[in-house]
Amino acid sequence: MAVVEERPAEEIEHELEEVWEDAPGIPGFFATVDHKRIGMRYIYTAFIFFFIAGLQALFIRAQLTVPEADVVGPETYNQLFTMHGTTMIFLFNTPVLAGFGNYLLPLQLGTRDMAFPRLNAFSYWVFVLAGMFMYTSYLVGAPPDGGWFAYLPLTDKVNSPGINLDFWGLGVIFVGISTTVGAINFIVTTFKLRAPGMSINRLPLFVWSILAMAFMIIFAVPAVTVAAALLEADRLFGTAFFDVARGGSALLYQHLFWFWGHPEVYILFVPAVGMVSMMIPVFSRRAVSGYVWAAGSLVAIAFISFGVWVHHMFAAGLPALAMSFFSAASLVIAIPSGVLFFVWIATMWQGQVRWTTPMLFSFGFLFIFLAGGLTGVMVSVLPFDWQVTDSYFIVAHFHYVLNGAVVFPIFGALYFWLPKMTGRMLSERLGRLSFWSMFVGFNVAFFPMHVLGLFGMPRRVYTYAEGLGWETLNVVVTAGSLLFGLGTLLTVVAWVMSRSRGAPAGDNPWDADSLEWAVASPTPHYNFRAIPVVASRHPLWDQQPLPEAMSGDDEGTRSMGTPGALADETPITTGLDAGAEETMEIPRETYLPFLLALGLAVFFTGLLVEAVVVGVAGVVVATIGLLWWAWRTEADLV
Repeated sequence: MAVVEERPAEEIEHELEEVWEDAPGIPGFFATVDHKRIGMRYIYTAFIFFFIAGLQALFIRAQLTVPEADVVGPETYNQLFTMHGTTMIFLFNTPVLAGFGNYLLPLQLGTRDMAFPRLNAFSYWVFVLAGMFMYTSYLVGAPPDGGWFAYLPLTDKVNSPGINLDFWGLGVIFVGISTTVGAINFIVTTFKLRAPGMSINRLPLFVWSILAMAFMIIFAVPAVTVAAALLEADRLFGTAFFDVARGGSALLYQHLFWFWGHPEVYILFVPAVGMVSMMIPVFSRRAVSGYVWAAGSLVAIAFISFGVWVHHMFAAGLPALAMSFFSAASLVIAIPSGVLFFVWIATMWQGQVRWTTPMLFSFGFLFIFLAGGLTGVMVSVLPFDWQVTDSYFIVAHFHYVLNGAVVFPIFGALYFWLPKMTGRMLSERLGRLSFWSMFVGFNVAFFPMHVLGLFGMPRRVYTYAEGLGWETLNVVVTAGSLLFGLGTLLTVVAWVMSRSRGAPAGDNPWDADSLEWAVASPTPHYNFRAIPVVASRHPLWDQQPLPEAMSGDDEGTRSMGTPGALADETPITTGLDAGAEETMEIPRETYLPFLLALGLAVFFTGLLVEAVVVGVAGVVVATIGLLWWAWRTEADLV
């Protein structure tokens, strides 16, 4: 028997806001478990790190603009390029994509929150504190200086006796906790919290991309966590995992690092692909062509990515036969990437393209990723890789893949989804200026690096002599870097202006097709008054008006309608066909995730300064947090 709510809609919405709204001020800031607030915090915090990394890059370019420059010394230069790479990989790219996933995944699935809201908050606080931990190194004058890859033996205690590398090693372990628990949350949410009717073959492509990313994280991130943990064990406790003189293996570190490192390229690329795959159909005014091929390609990329890590070790002296297998895998992974290109081109070809700012960034991504993919195929060939390894050709290649092919979709996503998050449109004029500045600046900055690499300029050098033929190209690269930086700042200006003067967005300003556009902008705290019923891959195009479920008397359906939202509940559905199964109670705000993350921060600080008392204090705080968390969970369930 269905429960029908007969009160006025305004009265119900007011009550829902009161039920779901976080406490105001500082208490709400530290205690929230709302996936939307956490997602936006991820995005904003990651962009703070993005602009810090950008400033570091500009200092690097200032030093390399002319031969024998003296802008920074060799030690400072090593610190700059170490923290630039570490920040972009660990503190910007992965977290900002997790932020979009946090905000959008429950909305696109048609549910009211993530599967583990408190774990979601814990993941964010660990990320923030890990970033602060790493950057505290500047306050004590000991920033990491061994490269973002921290190769042995340069980073052992003998060759790097200070605490610089300990900030890096412990920080990587710390932030790895955040990434891993976040991935678990994405997987469970996708499989168990979908709107009725949203079977696996109706998932939005962005959801497919986040799911693929999460599975890659589960299998890849433990490898770099182990690598950093063993490095720190050697440095802090005198073990010999990587000490060749005592029976260890420096090559083992490279295997562990790159077993994460190359899947990490696709951990970043796949969600960016998901973003583009949502934007291109909307601005082409037609359903995506080859949905099954696109979803299959995302899964194939995730799978094949674990067979290419030795791609980074072709110059390490490994057996040629073994390297040939990894070379073949590195070539094969281009096939599903090519399939995605055909899907996007077919979608645009059969549609009516509107050149909005999100579409411009998507199109820029296609061009840049194509160039990065072609050079990726080139360095997969052993003889060519041996010639260009450790040259600026490699720097150009991975910036085309990790910067251009990831950052451009992220900026497009800002213009596409920020109106949903803030309720205000961003300036199209500033957006177009931002795109063209970034697109031209990016290619002017990074394409000449291919030529510099072929001319013999090695990477990781802080200066170079005159007369080598590199001077003009380095000036061009620096000019392009400045233009690219200006383009990113224009988007910041557009965002600031939108908060006060942006046009109201409305519920669905782009006439898009997925469920996040079915709710108000900005999104209400409760997401959905009643859970939508899905019968299409494009529900807002094919189902008008969008049908809503009603609460029933059984455990599987009682939270479907408005009574479920009023009771802080959301339905749990079956894994494949999204049939009603049971009801989940959504926990309210709590300080426990912050307390637990703070305990871990104190523990890692104790390891850093080799103070047993501090480390024990961290363990005590974290243990109290865990026990309190478990007790509160049990109390909530009773």
